[in-house]
Amino acid sequence: MKKDYFEDIVDVMARLRGPDGCPWDREQTHESLKPFLIEETYEVLEAIDEGNPSKVKEELGDLLFQVIFHARLASERGEFTIDDVLIRISEKMRLRHPHVFGEKKLNTSAEVLADWEKIKKAEKGYSERKSILEGVPKELPALIRAHRLQERAARVGFEWDRIQDVTAKLDEEFGEFKKTLRESDPAGMEDELGDVFFVLVNIARFIGVNPEDALRKTISKFISRFQYIEEKAAELGVELSDMTLAEMDRLWDEAKETGR
Repeated sequence: MKKDYFEDIVDVMARLRGPDGCPWDREQTHESLKPFLIEETYEVLEAIDEGNPSKVKEELGDLLFQVIFHARLASERGEFTIDDVLIRISEKMRLRHPHVFGEKKLNTSAEVLADWEKIKKAEKGYSERKSILEGVPKELPALIRAHRLQERAARVGFEWDRIQDVTAKLDEEFGEFKKTLRESDPAGMEDELGDVFFVLVNIARFIGVNPEDALRKTISKFISRFQYIEEKAAELGVELSDMTLAEMDRLWDEAKETGR
């Protein structure tokens, strides 16, 4: 009978790092693997956006392998094992869901999030934090980080009452940005444009849209439609640089009509 699949991939990792394993895998460190961990995470997101279950399955496997790889490196240094990782996350999830694994009654997502924050505050090390905004990684993409920081602040009441209030703030910030444009103020433009982005993230959060997902999907649409322009230009034997903007706009509208 075949052994546990999880144990199997853990054994594969051990073999790769072993004396007779793969030279490349044996050279890796936590630091050298960081780009791959990030890359695999985004490949999972891309597969989810594409709605391709087979690709999601494969990319999740690649991401899981990165977790196992890091745990193996730590195990070799006597720091912790993959079992320790699994035990800790199991304990944490049970502790933070007393409404599922205990007697507490919570009925809404808002109640769950509020209770989650209370539980985190009681955990070891949390009391050392000087701000509820601590703990959001600086390495996160800016849109995600802004979203997470705004969520934290909103949980303690630093929140708009109505979407109209947020859109009014957007109008205000965009007005300030246009003023810096008129004044040709590079530093001011950067500062005010940052404020515009931050309010846009707040709008996204307020209406329940993930800004990173929204922008990523728009980028995918842009790529698909621009590639349509390239394809049509090639069919006509025309260089893109020789086309007018109006001609490219017409092909762009064609791409939209085809559902790209």
